[in-house]
Amino acid sequence: MPRPDDRRRTPVSGFLAGSTSGRPIEVPSMGENRIASEKVLSPERLASLREQARAEGRVVVQCHGCFDIVHPGHIRHLRHAAGLGDILLVTITGDAAMVKGSGRPLIPQELRAENLAALDCVDWVAIDPRATAAELLDEVRPDVYVKGREYETNNDPRFQAEREAVERHGGRVVFSSGDIVFSSTALIAALQESANPYHARVMQLVQQHDLRQDRLEGLIDSIRGLRVCVVGQVICDTYIMCDRPDVAGEGPIMSLRPVEWRSFDGGAAILARHLAALGAHPVLVTGLPRSPEAEALRQRLLAEGVETRFIEVGRPLPEKQRFLVGSQKVMKLDLLDPATLDAGMQRRLLRLAEEAAADCQAAIVVDFGQGLLTPATTRALCSALRPHVDILTGDVSGRRSNLLHMRGMDLLSPSEAELRDAMNDYDDGLNAVVWKMLEQTESRGALITLGEDGLIAFDRVVDNTSAPDAWRARIVGEHIPSFTSHAIDPLGCGDAMLSITTAALARGATYTEAATLGSLAAAAHAQRLGNPAISPHDLRQGLRRLTGARLAWSSEPVTRPTPVSMVS
Repeated sequence: MPRPDDRRRTPVSGFLAGSTSGRPIEVPSMGENRIASEKVLSPERLASLREQARAEGRVVVQCHGCFDIVHPGHIRHLRHAAGLGDILLVTITGDAAMVKGSGRPLIPQELRAENLAALDCVDWVAIDPRATAAELLDEVRPDVYVKGREYETNNDPRFQAEREAVERHGGRVVFSSGDIVFSSTALIAALQESANPYHARVMQLVQQHDLRQDRLEGLIDSIRGLRVCVVGQVICDTYIMCDRPDVAGEGPIMSLRPVEWRSFDGGAAILARHLAALGAHPVLVTGLPRSPEAEALRQRLLAEGVETRFIEVGRPLPEKQRFLVGSQKVMKLDLLDPATLDAGMQRRLLRLAEEAAADCQAAIVVDFGQGLLTPATTRALCSALRPHVDILTGDVSGRRSNLLHMRGMDLLSPSEAELRDAMNDYDDGLNAVVWKMLEQTESRGALITLGEDGLIAFDRVVDNTSAPDAWRARIVGEHIPSFTSHAIDPLGCGDAMLSITTAALARGATYTEAATLGSLAAAAHAQRLGNPAISPHDLRQGLRRLTGARLAWSSEPVTRPTPVSMVS
Protein backbone atom coordinates (compact mmCIF):
# COMPACT_ATOMS: atom_id res chain seq x y z
CA MET A 1 0.00 0.00 0.00
CA PRO A 2 1.51 3.36 -0.93
CA ARG A 3 2.11 5.96 1.71
CA PRO A 4 -0.10 9.08 1.45
CA ASP A 5 2.92 11.27 0.77
CA ASP A 6 4.00 8.99 -2.10
CA ARG A 7 0.63 9.02 -3.85
CA ARG A 8 0.95 10.53 -7.32
CA ARG A 9 -1.28 13.62 -7.64
CA THR A 10 -2.54 14.64 -11.07
CA PRO A 11 -2.05 18.38 -11.77
CA VAL A 12 -5.13 20.54 -12.27
CA SER A 13 -4.36 20.96 -15.95
CA GLY A 14 -3.58 17.28 -16.46
CA PHE A 15 -5.70 14.50 -17.93
CA LEU A 16 -7.33 11.52 -16.32
CA ALA A 17 -5.10 8.47 -16.36
CA GLY A 18 -6.32 6.16 -19.08
CA SER A 19 -8.72 8.76 -20.44
CA THR A 20 -10.18 7.92 -23.84
CA SER A 21 -11.78 11.31 -24.31
CA GLY A 22 -8.58 13.31 -24.27
CA ARG A 23 -10.39 16.07 -22.36
CA PRO A 24 -8.81 17.77 -19.34
CA ILE A 25 -9.92 16.33 -16.03
CA GLU A 26 -12.81 18.22 -14.43
CA VAL A 27 -12.12 17.03 -10.91
CA PRO A 28 -11.63 20.25 -8.92
CA SER A 29 -9.28 18.63 -6.47
CA MET A 30 -6.05 17.67 -8.08
CA GLY A 31 -3.92 20.74 -7.53
CA GLU A 32 -2.41 22.23 -4.44
CA ASN A 33 -3.25 25.76 -5.60
CA ARG A 34 -6.94 25.03 -5.99
CA ILE A 35 -9.14 27.32 -3.90
CA ALA A 36 -10.39 25.27 -0.98
CA SER A 37 -14.00 26.37 -1.34
CA GLU A 38 -14.08 24.99 -4.90
CA LYS A 39 -13.61 21.51 -3.48
CA VAL A 40 -17.00 21.80 -1.73
CA LEU A 41 -19.47 20.20 -4.14
CA SER A 42 -23.22 20.37 -4.57
CA PRO A 43 -25.05 17.01 -4.84
CA GLU A 44 -25.41 17.45 -8.60
CA ARG A 45 -21.74 18.33 -9.09
CA LEU A 46 -20.68 15.40 -6.91
CA ALA A 47 -22.80 12.96 -8.94
CA SER A 48 -21.35 14.25 -12.21
CA LEU A 49 -17.75 14.05 -11.07
CA ARG A 50 -18.27 10.61 -9.57
CA GLU A 51 -19.52 9.30 -12.92
CA GLN A 52 -16.49 10.76 -14.69
CA ALA A 53 -14.13 9.20 -12.16
CA ARG A 54 -15.86 5.83 -12.53
CA ALA A 55 -15.59 6.02 -16.31
CA GLU A 56 -11.89 6.79 -16.04
CA GLY A 57 -11.23 3.95 -13.62
CA ARG A 58 -10.30 6.20 -10.73
CA VAL A 59 -10.59 4.75 -7.22
CA VAL A 60 -12.83 6.94 -5.03
CA VAL A 61 -12.34 6.67 -1.28
CA GLN A 62 -15.01 8.12 1.02
CA CYS A 63 -14.92 9.17 4.68
CA HIS A 64 -17.97 10.44 6.53
CA GLY A 65 -18.55 12.15 9.87
CA CYS A 66 -19.41 15.40 11.64
CA PHE A 67 -15.88 16.84 11.77
CA ASP A 68 -16.99 19.57 14.18
CA ILE A 69 -13.44 19.96 15.48
CA VAL A 70 -10.72 18.62 13.19
CA HIS A 71 -8.14 17.14 15.57
CA PRO A 72 -4.91 15.12 15.02
CA GLY A 73 -6.85 11.87 14.97
CA HIS A 74 -8.89 13.15 12.02
CA ILE A 75 -5.76 14.19 10.13
CA ARG A 76 -4.19 10.75 10.47
CA HIS A 77 -7.49 9.11 9.54
CA LEU A 78 -7.84 11.21 6.38
CA ARG A 79 -4.21 10.78 5.31
CA HIS A 80 -4.57 7.02 5.73
CA ALA A 81 -7.75 7.08 3.62
CA ALA A 82 -6.12 9.22 0.91
CA GLY A 83 -3.48 6.55 0.40
CA LEU A 84 -6.12 3.95 -0.47
CA GLY A 85 -7.15 5.42 -3.80
CA ASP A 86 -6.97 8.26 -6.29
CA ILE A 87 -9.66 10.62 -5.01
CA LEU A 88 -10.60 11.25 -1.37
CA LEU A 89 -14.20 12.34 -0.80
CA VAL A 90 -15.10 13.56 2.70
CA THR A 91 -18.80 13.98 3.45
CA ILE A 92 -20.15 15.64 6.58
CA THR A 93 -23.47 15.52 8.39
CA GLY A 94 -25.45 18.75 7.95
CA ASP A 95 -26.33 20.98 10.89
CA ALA A 96 -30.00 20.02 10.97
CA ALA A 97 -29.20 16.29 11.26
CA MET A 98 -26.61 16.55 14.02
CA VAL A 99 -27.55 14.51 17.10
CA LYS A 100 -24.39 15.01 19.14
CA GLY A 101 -26.09 16.92 21.95
CA SER A 102 -27.00 20.44 23.05
CA GLY A 103 -25.10 23.20 21.33
CA ARG A 104 -23.74 21.01 18.52
CA PRO A 105 -22.46 21.65 16.02
CA LEU A 106 -20.10 24.32 17.26
CA ILE A 107 -19.05 25.06 13.67
CA PRO A 108 -21.71 25.65 10.96
CA GLN A 109 -21.75 23.12 8.13
CA GLU A 110 -20.38 25.54 5.52
CA LEU A 111 -17.32 26.31 7.65
CA ARG A 112 -16.82 22.64 8.53
CA ALA A 113 -16.80 21.83 4.82
CA GLU A 114 -14.33 24.61 3.97
CA ASN A 115 -12.12 23.54 6.85
CA LEU A 116 -11.82 20.03 5.41
CA ALA A 117 -11.40 21.34 1.87
CA ALA A 118 -8.32 23.26 3.01
CA LEU A 119 -6.51 19.96 3.69
CA ASP A 120 -4.18 18.87 0.88
CA CYS A 121 -5.12 15.22 1.23
CA VAL A 122 -8.83 15.94 0.67
CA ASP A 123 -10.09 16.17 -2.92
CA TRP A 124 -13.87 16.55 -2.67
CA VAL A 125 -16.14 17.64 0.17
CA ALA A 126 -19.93 17.39 0.32
CA ILE A 127 -22.62 18.09 2.91
CA ASP A 128 -25.23 15.39 3.57
CA PRO A 129 -28.49 16.72 5.09
CA ARG A 130 -29.49 13.24 6.33
CA ALA A 131 -28.79 11.71 9.74
CA THR A 132 -26.76 8.77 8.36
CA ALA A 133 -24.63 8.29 5.27
CA ALA A 134 -26.50 5.18 4.04
CA GLU A 135 -28.48 6.93 1.29
CA LEU A 136 -25.49 9.00 0.23
CA LEU A 137 -23.35 5.86 -0.04
CA ASP A 138 -26.01 4.35 -2.32
CA GLU A 139 -25.72 7.42 -4.52
CA VAL A 140 -21.92 7.80 -4.54
CA ARG A 141 -21.05 4.07 -4.50
CA PRO A 142 -17.46 4.60 -3.33
CA ASP A 143 -14.85 1.99 -4.08
CA VAL A 144 -13.56 2.23 -0.51
CA TYR A 145 -15.37 3.46 2.61
CA VAL A 146 -13.04 4.22 5.52
CA LYS A 147 -14.13 4.33 9.16
CA GLY A 148 -12.22 4.51 12.41
CA ARG A 149 -10.97 1.36 14.12
CA GLU A 150 -13.64 1.75 16.83
CA TYR A 151 -16.31 0.86 14.23
CA GLU A 152 -14.81 -2.57 13.48
CA THR A 153 -16.86 -4.20 16.26
CA ASN A 154 -19.70 -1.67 16.17
CA ASN A 155 -23.16 -3.22 15.87
CA ASP A 156 -25.00 0.09 15.63
CA PRO A 157 -27.76 -0.42 13.01
CA ARG A 158 -26.94 2.94 11.44
CA PHE A 159 -23.38 1.86 10.68
CA GLN A 160 -24.55 -1.57 9.57
CA ALA A 161 -26.84 0.13 7.03
CA GLU A 162 -23.89 2.15 5.75
CA ARG A 163 -21.75 -0.97 5.47
CA GLU A 164 -24.44 -2.82 3.54
CA ALA A 165 -24.85 0.12 1.14
CA VAL A 166 -21.13 0.09 0.31
CA GLU A 167 -20.84 -3.65 -0.14
CA ARG A 168 -24.08 -3.83 -2.14
CA HIS A 169 -22.36 -1.90 -4.94
CA GLY A 170 -19.10 -3.85 -4.80
CA GLY A 171 -17.21 -1.49 -2.55
CA ARG A 172 -15.25 -2.44 0.53
CA VAL A 173 -15.17 -1.06 4.07
CA VAL A 174 -11.74 -0.41 5.56
CA PHE A 175 -10.97 0.55 9.15
CA SER A 176 -8.17 3.03 9.75
CA SER A 177 -5.21 2.11 11.94
CA GLY A 178 -6.54 3.86 15.03
CA ASP A 179 -3.07 4.34 16.56
CA ILE A 180 -4.27 7.65 18.03
CA VAL A 181 -7.90 7.97 19.06
CA PHE A 182 -9.55 11.33 19.69
CA SER A 183 -13.22 12.19 20.09
CA SER A 184 -14.62 15.58 19.06
CA THR A 185 -17.54 15.06 21.41
CA ALA A 186 -15.23 14.25 24.31
CA LEU A 187 -12.97 17.21 23.52
CA ILE A 188 -15.91 19.61 23.39
CA ALA A 189 -17.37 18.18 26.59
CA ALA A 190 -14.03 18.64 28.34
CA LEU A 191 -13.78 22.23 27.11
CA GLN A 192 -17.30 23.01 28.27
CA GLU A 193 -16.69 21.35 31.62
CA SER A 194 -13.65 23.53 32.29
CA ALA A 195 -15.02 26.67 30.69
CA ASN A 196 -15.92 29.83 32.54
CA PRO A 197 -19.53 29.49 33.76
CA TYR A 198 -20.20 32.85 32.10
CA HIS A 199 -19.69 31.34 28.66
CA ALA A 200 -21.86 28.36 29.49
CA ARG A 201 -24.64 30.70 30.63
CA VAL A 202 -24.36 32.81 27.48
CA MET A 203 -24.58 29.68 25.31
CA GLN A 204 -27.66 28.54 27.23
CA LEU A 205 -29.26 31.97 26.87
CA VAL A 206 -28.62 32.03 23.12
CA GLN A 207 -30.04 28.55 22.63
CA GLN A 208 -33.14 28.99 24.77
CA HIS A 209 -34.23 32.29 23.25
CA ASP A 210 -32.87 32.02 19.70
CA LEU A 211 -30.84 35.21 20.15
CA ARG A 212 -29.63 35.40 16.59
CA GLN A 213 -27.11 38.02 15.56
CA ASP A 214 -29.06 39.20 12.51
CA ARG A 215 -32.21 39.61 14.63
CA LEU A 216 -30.44 41.70 17.30
CA GLU A 217 -28.66 43.82 14.70
CA GLY A 218 -32.01 44.40 13.01
CA LEU A 219 -33.46 45.64 16.29
CA ILE A 220 -30.54 48.05 16.73
CA ASP A 221 -31.15 49.44 13.24
CA SER A 222 -34.90 49.71 13.83
CA ILE A 223 -34.43 52.18 16.71
CA ARG A 224 -33.64 54.91 14.18
CA GLY A 225 -36.63 57.23 13.85
CA LEU A 226 -38.34 56.04 17.05
CA ARG A 227 -39.94 58.85 19.05
CA VAL A 228 -39.52 58.56 22.81
CA CYS A 229 -40.65 60.86 25.62
CA VAL A 230 -38.25 60.98 28.60
CA VAL A 231 -39.49 62.59 31.83
CA GLY A 232 -37.16 63.25 34.74
CA GLN A 233 -34.61 65.46 36.44
CA VAL A 234 -31.41 66.51 34.69
CA ILE A 235 -28.24 66.12 36.76
CA CYS A 236 -24.75 67.42 35.99
CA ASP A 237 -22.13 64.71 36.58
CA THR A 238 -18.73 66.31 37.16
CA TYR A 239 -15.50 64.32 37.31
CA ILE A 240 -12.63 66.11 39.03
CA MET A 241 -9.31 64.50 38.19
CA CYS A 242 -6.81 65.01 41.01
CA ASP A 243 -3.11 64.64 41.55
CA ARG A 244 -2.04 61.85 43.87
CA PRO A 245 -3.42 62.38 47.38
CA ASP A 246 -1.41 63.54 50.34
CA VAL A 247 -2.09 63.87 54.06
CA ALA A 248 -2.98 67.36 55.22
CA GLY A 249 -0.67 68.93 57.78
CA GLU A 250 -3.45 69.94 60.16
CA GLY A 251 -4.73 66.43 60.73
CA PRO A 252 -5.20 62.90 59.37
CA ILE A 253 -7.29 64.01 56.41
CA MET A 254 -6.73 63.44 52.69
CA SER A 255 -5.51 66.38 50.66
CA LEU A 256 -6.43 66.50 46.94
CA ARG A 257 -5.26 68.88 44.21
CA PRO A 258 -7.65 69.09 41.22
CA VAL A 259 -5.95 69.17 37.83
CA GLU A 260 -8.85 68.59 35.39
CA TRP A 261 -12.65 68.88 35.31
CA ARG A 262 -14.91 66.83 33.03
CA SER A 263 -18.68 67.40 32.98
CA PHE A 264 -21.43 65.20 31.57
CA ASP A 265 -25.14 65.85 31.12
CA GLY A 266 -26.63 63.08 33.23
CA GLY A 267 -29.85 62.08 34.94
CA ALA A 268 -32.77 62.05 32.51
CA ALA A 269 -30.57 63.84 29.96
CA ILE A 270 -28.29 60.85 29.46
CA LEU A 271 -31.24 58.56 28.68
CA ALA A 272 -32.31 60.99 25.97
CA ARG A 273 -28.73 61.26 24.70
CA HIS A 274 -28.41 57.47 24.43
CA LEU A 275 -31.59 57.35 22.36
CA ALA A 276 -30.48 60.20 20.12
CA ALA A 277 -27.10 58.53 19.52
CA LEU A 278 -28.99 55.47 18.23
CA GLY A 279 -30.95 57.58 15.77
CA ALA A 280 -34.16 57.95 17.79
CA HIS A 281 -35.99 61.26 18.30
CA PRO A 282 -36.20 61.80 22.07
CA VAL A 283 -38.17 64.58 23.73
CA LEU A 284 -36.90 65.43 27.22
CA VAL A 285 -39.45 66.84 29.67
CA THR A 286 -37.82 68.25 32.80
CA GLY A 287 -37.42 71.20 35.12
CA LEU A 288 -34.66 73.75 34.51
CA PRO A 289 -33.66 77.05 36.08
CA ARG A 290 -33.47 80.20 34.02
CA SER A 291 -29.70 80.47 33.90
CA PRO A 292 -26.82 80.52 31.41
CA GLU A 293 -25.87 77.00 32.51
CA ALA A 294 -29.35 75.67 31.78
CA GLU A 295 -29.46 77.38 28.38
CA ALA A 296 -26.06 75.94 27.51
CA LEU A 297 -27.39 72.52 28.50
CA ARG A 298 -30.39 72.90 26.19
CA GLN A 299 -28.14 73.89 23.30
CA ARG A 300 -25.82 70.92 23.88
CA LEU A 301 -28.75 68.53 23.93
CA LEU A 302 -30.24 70.11 20.82
CA ALA A 303 -26.92 69.64 19.00
CA GLU A 304 -27.08 65.93 19.90
CA GLY A 305 -30.64 65.57 18.61
CA VAL A 306 -32.58 65.94 21.88
CA GLU A 307 -35.60 68.25 22.02
CA THR A 308 -36.09 69.76 25.49
CA ARG A 309 -39.38 70.94 26.97
CA PHE A 310 -39.20 72.24 30.52
CA ILE A 311 -40.90 74.06 33.32
CA GLU A 312 -38.92 76.75 35.09
CA VAL A 313 -37.75 75.89 38.60
CA GLY A 314 -36.09 78.15 41.12
CA ARG A 315 -33.22 75.84 41.98
CA PRO A 316 -29.81 75.53 40.28
CA LEU A 317 -28.98 72.46 38.24
CA PRO A 318 -28.26 69.52 40.57
CA GLU A 319 -24.61 68.51 40.42
CA LYS A 320 -22.76 65.43 41.60
CA GLN A 321 -19.01 65.83 41.87
CA ARG A 322 -16.74 62.80 41.90
CA PHE A 323 -13.07 63.17 42.81
CA LEU A 324 -10.71 60.71 41.15
CA VAL A 325 -7.06 59.84 41.45
CA GLY A 326 -6.22 58.00 38.26
CA SER A 327 -9.35 55.97 37.53
CA GLN A 328 -10.14 55.42 41.21
CA LYS A 329 -12.96 57.42 42.77
CA VAL A 330 -11.95 58.61 46.22
CA MET A 331 -14.81 60.96 47.15
CA LYS A 332 -18.27 62.07 46.01
CA LEU A 333 -19.88 65.43 46.75
CA ASP A 334 -23.61 65.96 46.04
CA LEU A 335 -24.52 69.60 45.40
CA LEU A 336 -28.25 69.03 45.45
CA ASP A 337 -31.04 71.40 46.42
CA PRO A 338 -34.25 69.41 45.82
CA ALA A 339 -36.88 71.23 43.80
CA THR A 340 -40.26 72.05 45.32
CA LEU A 341 -43.11 72.23 42.80
CA ASP A 342 -46.39 73.92 43.61
CA ALA A 343 -49.67 72.61 42.20
CA GLY A 344 -49.48 74.87 39.15
CA MET A 345 -45.96 73.73 38.27
CA GLN A 346 -46.99 70.10 38.64
CA ARG A 347 -49.90 70.63 36.25
CA ARG A 348 -47.63 72.32 33.70
CA LEU A 349 -45.16 69.44 33.92
CA LEU A 350 -47.95 66.92 33.34
CA ARG A 351 -49.27 68.90 30.40
CA LEU A 352 -45.83 69.12 28.77
CA ALA A 353 -45.29 65.39 29.21
CA GLU A 354 -48.70 64.45 27.81
CA GLU A 355 -48.27 66.73 24.82
CA ALA A 356 -44.83 65.27 24.10
CA ALA A 357 -46.06 61.67 24.45
CA ALA A 358 -48.95 62.22 22.05
CA ASP A 359 -46.48 61.91 19.17
CA CYS A 360 -44.30 59.15 20.66
CA GLN A 361 -44.24 55.36 20.57
CA ALA A 362 -42.56 54.97 23.97
CA ALA A 363 -42.05 56.89 27.20
CA ILE A 364 -39.58 56.62 30.08
CA VAL A 365 -40.21 58.03 33.56
CA VAL A 366 -37.15 58.34 35.81
CA ASP A 367 -37.17 59.58 39.39
CA PHE A 368 -33.85 60.57 40.93
CA GLY A 369 -35.41 61.67 44.21
CA GLN A 370 -34.70 65.38 43.66
CA GLY A 371 -38.24 66.65 44.11
CA LEU A 372 -39.27 67.04 40.47
CA LEU A 373 -41.61 64.05 40.78
CA THR A 374 -43.76 63.70 43.89
CA PRO A 375 -45.78 60.55 44.62
CA ALA A 376 -48.96 62.22 43.35
CA THR A 377 -47.21 63.63 40.28
CA THR A 378 -45.70 60.24 39.48
CA ARG A 379 -49.07 58.48 39.60
CA ALA A 380 -50.73 61.18 37.52
CA LEU A 381 -47.86 61.19 35.03
CA CYS A 382 -48.00 57.43 34.42
CA SER A 383 -51.76 57.61 34.04
CA ALA A 384 -51.49 60.48 31.54
CA LEU A 385 -48.76 58.86 29.44
CA ARG A 386 -50.21 55.34 29.31
CA PRO A 387 -52.91 55.93 26.63
CA HIS A 388 -50.45 57.61 24.24
CA VAL A 389 -47.57 55.14 24.03
CA ASP A 390 -47.08 51.46 23.26
CA ILE A 391 -44.28 51.02 25.80
CA LEU A 392 -44.03 52.77 29.17
CA THR A 393 -41.02 52.11 31.40
CA GLY A 394 -39.64 53.53 34.62
CA ASP A 395 -36.62 53.62 36.89
CA VAL A 396 -35.63 55.16 40.19
CA SER A 397 -32.48 56.15 42.03
CA GLY A 398 -32.10 56.60 45.76
CA ARG A 399 -34.31 55.93 48.74
CA ARG A 400 -36.45 59.04 48.25
CA SER A 401 -37.72 57.84 44.89
CA ASN A 402 -41.28 56.86 44.03
CA LEU A 403 -40.97 53.34 42.64
CA LEU A 404 -44.31 52.10 43.98
CA HIS A 405 -46.15 55.10 42.54
CA MET A 406 -45.21 54.14 38.98
CA ARG A 407 -48.40 52.37 37.90
CA GLY A 408 -49.36 50.42 34.80
CA MET A 409 -45.80 50.15 33.48
CA ASP A 410 -44.56 47.71 30.87
CA LEU A 411 -41.21 47.58 32.64
CA LEU A 412 -39.71 48.75 35.93
CA SER A 413 -35.94 48.69 36.32
CA PRO A 414 -34.73 49.15 39.91
CA SER A 415 -31.67 47.55 41.43
CA GLU A 416 -32.29 44.80 43.95
CA ALA A 417 -31.41 47.20 46.78
CA GLU A 418 -33.82 49.87 45.48
CA LEU A 419 -36.54 47.24 45.10
CA ARG A 420 -36.13 45.90 48.63
CA ASP A 421 -35.99 49.41 50.09
CA ALA A 422 -39.22 50.35 48.31
CA MET A 423 -40.97 47.14 49.37
CA ASN A 424 -39.42 47.18 52.86
CA ASP A 425 -38.72 43.49 52.33
CA TYR A 426 -35.19 42.28 52.99
CA ASP A 427 -35.91 38.63 53.74
CA ASP A 428 -38.14 37.10 51.04
CA GLY A 429 -36.74 35.61 47.86
CA LEU A 430 -36.27 37.97 44.94
CA ASN A 431 -39.04 36.34 42.89
CA ALA A 432 -41.53 36.93 45.70
CA VAL A 433 -40.50 40.56 46.16
CA VAL A 434 -40.71 41.23 42.42
CA TRP A 435 -44.12 39.62 42.27
CA LYS A 436 -45.43 41.84 45.08
CA MET A 437 -44.05 44.94 43.34
CA LEU A 438 -45.69 44.02 40.03
CA GLU A 439 -48.99 43.38 41.77
CA GLN A 440 -48.87 46.62 43.73
CA THR A 441 -47.91 48.74 40.71
CA GLU A 442 -50.11 46.81 38.25
CA SER A 443 -47.10 46.48 35.98
CA ARG A 444 -46.16 43.77 33.53
CA GLY A 445 -42.43 43.15 33.93
CA ALA A 446 -39.20 44.14 35.62
CA LEU A 447 -35.46 44.20 35.05
CA ILE A 448 -33.77 43.82 38.42
CA THR A 449 -30.11 44.82 38.20
CA LEU A 450 -27.61 42.88 40.31
CA GLY A 451 -24.41 44.83 39.74
CA GLU A 452 -21.54 42.66 38.54
CA ASP A 453 -23.87 39.63 38.54
CA GLY A 454 -25.92 41.07 35.67
CA LEU A 455 -29.70 41.27 35.86
CA ILE A 456 -32.84 39.17 36.01
CA ALA A 457 -35.65 39.92 33.56
CA PHE A 458 -39.11 39.11 34.96
CA ASP A 459 -42.21 38.87 32.81
CA ARG A 460 -45.83 37.87 33.37
CA VAL A 461 -46.79 34.53 31.85
CA VAL A 462 -50.18 33.78 30.35
CA ASP A 463 -51.38 30.23 31.04
CA ASN A 464 -54.14 29.47 28.56
CA THR A 465 -54.89 26.14 30.19
CA SER A 466 -55.97 27.64 33.50
CA ALA A 467 -58.54 30.11 34.74
CA PRO A 468 -58.96 33.38 32.80
CA ASP A 469 -57.01 35.32 35.43
CA ALA A 470 -54.25 32.70 35.82
CA TRP A 471 -51.64 35.12 34.44
CA ARG A 472 -51.87 37.00 37.71
CA ALA A 473 -50.24 34.10 39.55
CA ARG A 474 -47.27 33.41 37.29
CA ILE A 475 -44.05 35.16 36.35
CA VAL A 476 -40.92 33.92 34.63
CA GLY A 477 -37.42 35.13 35.39
CA GLU A 478 -34.40 34.92 33.09
CA HIS A 479 -30.90 35.67 34.36
CA ILE A 480 -28.71 37.62 31.95
CA PRO A 481 -25.07 37.78 33.04
CA SER A 482 -23.00 40.92 33.00
CA PHE A 483 -21.27 41.20 29.64
CA THR A 484 -18.16 42.85 31.07
CA SER A 485 -15.71 41.45 33.59
CA HIS A 486 -13.71 44.63 34.17
CA ALA A 487 -15.94 47.67 34.67
CA ILE A 488 -14.04 50.95 34.62
CA ASP A 489 -16.96 53.07 35.83
CA PRO A 490 -20.45 51.81 36.73
CA LEU A 491 -21.98 55.31 36.65
CA GLY A 492 -24.95 55.45 34.29
CA CYS A 493 -24.97 51.76 33.34
CA GLY A 494 -28.59 51.42 34.46
CA ASP A 495 -29.59 54.45 32.38
CA ALA A 496 -27.90 53.01 29.28
CA MET A 497 -29.64 49.70 29.84
CA LEU A 498 -33.11 51.22 30.34
CA SER A 499 -32.97 53.50 27.30
CA ILE A 500 -31.91 50.75 24.88
CA THR A 501 -34.24 48.17 26.45
CA THR A 502 -37.20 50.53 26.12
CA ALA A 503 -36.40 51.32 22.49
CA ALA A 504 -36.04 47.64 21.63
CA LEU A 505 -39.37 46.77 23.27
CA ALA A 506 -41.02 49.55 21.28
CA ARG A 507 -39.68 47.94 18.11
CA GLY A 508 -41.13 44.53 18.91
CA ALA A 509 -38.32 42.82 20.81
CA THR A 510 -39.10 40.13 23.35
CA TYR A 511 -38.22 40.86 26.96
CA THR A 512 -35.10 38.71 26.73
CA GLU A 513 -33.98 40.26 23.44
CA ALA A 514 -34.51 43.75 24.82
CA ALA A 515 -32.76 42.94 28.10
CA THR A 516 -29.83 41.42 26.22
CA LEU A 517 -29.38 44.57 24.14
CA GLY A 518 -29.75 46.65 27.31
CA SER A 519 -27.06 44.57 29.01
CA LEU A 520 -24.76 45.05 26.03
CA ALA A 521 -25.31 48.81 26.30
CA ALA A 522 -24.54 48.73 30.03
CA ALA A 523 -21.37 46.72 29.39
CA ALA A 524 -20.19 49.19 26.75
CA HIS A 525 -20.95 52.09 29.09
CA ALA A 526 -19.03 50.48 31.96
CA GLN A 527 -15.86 50.45 29.86
CA ARG A 528 -15.69 54.25 29.82
CA LEU A 529 -15.08 56.87 32.44
CA GLY A 530 -18.00 59.23 32.92
CA ASN A 531 -21.36 59.40 31.19
CA PRO A 532 -20.96 59.41 27.39
CA ALA A 533 -23.72 58.29 25.02
CA ILE A 534 -23.82 54.78 23.54
CA SER A 535 -23.69 54.48 19.73
CA PRO A 536 -24.86 51.71 17.37
CA HIS A 537 -21.19 50.87 16.81
CA ASP A 538 -20.74 50.27 20.55
CA LEU A 539 -23.70 47.88 20.59
CA ARG A 540 -22.48 45.98 17.54
CA GLN A 541 -19.03 45.59 19.06
CA GLY A 542 -20.62 44.15 22.18
CA LEU A 543 -22.78 41.88 20.07
CA ARG A 544 -19.70 40.52 18.30
CA ARG A 545 -18.11 39.78 21.67
CA LEU A 546 -21.31 38.06 22.74
CA THR A 547 -21.36 35.85 19.66
CA GLY A 548 -17.72 35.05 20.32
CA ALA A 549 -18.73 33.42 23.59
CA ARG A 550 -19.64 30.42 21.43
CA LEU A 551 -18.36 29.47 17.99
CA ALA A 552 -21.72 29.49 16.24
CA TRP A 553 -25.32 30.43 16.83
CA SER A 554 -27.44 27.42 17.76
CA SER A 555 -29.64 25.95 15.07
CA GLU A 556 -31.67 23.92 17.55
CA PRO A 557 -35.36 24.53 18.24
CA VAL A 558 -36.07 27.22 20.79
CA THR A 559 -36.75 25.97 24.31
CA ARG A 560 -38.64 28.39 26.49
CA PRO A 561 -37.93 28.55 30.23
CA THR A 562 -40.35 26.94 32.65
CA PRO A 563 -42.53 29.58 34.35
CA VAL A 564 -42.06 30.10 38.06
CA SER A 565 -45.38 30.02 39.87
CA MET A 566 -45.83 32.83 42.36
CA VAL A 567 -49.11 32.89 44.24
CA SER A 568 -50.14 36.33 45.44
